Amino acid sequence: MMPDAVRVESGNTAMLEHVPQWLGHALRGVRAGTDKLTIAQTTLGSFAEIVLTSPAFADGARLPVRFTADGEGVSPPLLWRDLPAGTGWLALIVEDADSPTPQPLVHAVIWGLSVEAGELTEGAIVADGNGDGARDVGRNSYAREGWLPPDPPTGHGEHRYAFQLFALDGAAPDPGASPGRTALVAAMTGHVLAAGLLVGTYSRMEEAPVGRVGAVGMAGGVVA
Repeated sequence: MMPDAVRVESGNTAMLEHVPQWLGHALRGVRAGTDKLTIAQTTLGSFAEIVLTSPAFADGARLPVRFTADGEGVSPPLLWRDLPAGTGWLALIVEDADSPTPQPLVHAVIWGLSVEAGELTEGAIVADGNGDGARDVGRNSYAREGWLPPDPPTGHGEHRYAFQLFALDGAAPDPGASPGRTALVAAMTGHVLAAGLLVGTYSRMEEAPVGRVGAVGMAGGVVA
């Protein structure tokens, strides 16, 4: 039985940084898994690859503290290229593959990103009501719009935050205002032309590479 402190129910989850260190350590083997990430769902079909990067962190590297619950908690900047011909819209979903929950914790959803934009600037993932007429920031696992800063349980080990960008054809249906993961995946199914994946990591009270240069420090939310 999964403890109530880390159970996902009706789109709401207790703040994981409040899980005591002993419990976080005990749950190190309890993880959602990469096979449950949106990009891994076979129902979406086969698709080409988008190059997705960030000027703030390399693929597989540690997220700077300012993008987490231990810092300013703003969303990181993203860049992309190599969109296929016929792309009508872009959708972004960010999930924690290592959350101690049945499904990956959703940290951000955006529907309707412009094909021409080529980037999301730092701090761009914020609540926008029913959207700005084009793109629409959806609901994270706390049923709130905007960026949910990474806040892994202390002692649980390294968490992988998967930034997943999807190129959709122009026939993809509207998922509705402020969509969550379920509505987004339903709208994308059968309409994905290409996808890109960028992974950033974060942990608390773990010895881990800090920053882009890979210096080793204590990952407790104060160094990086």
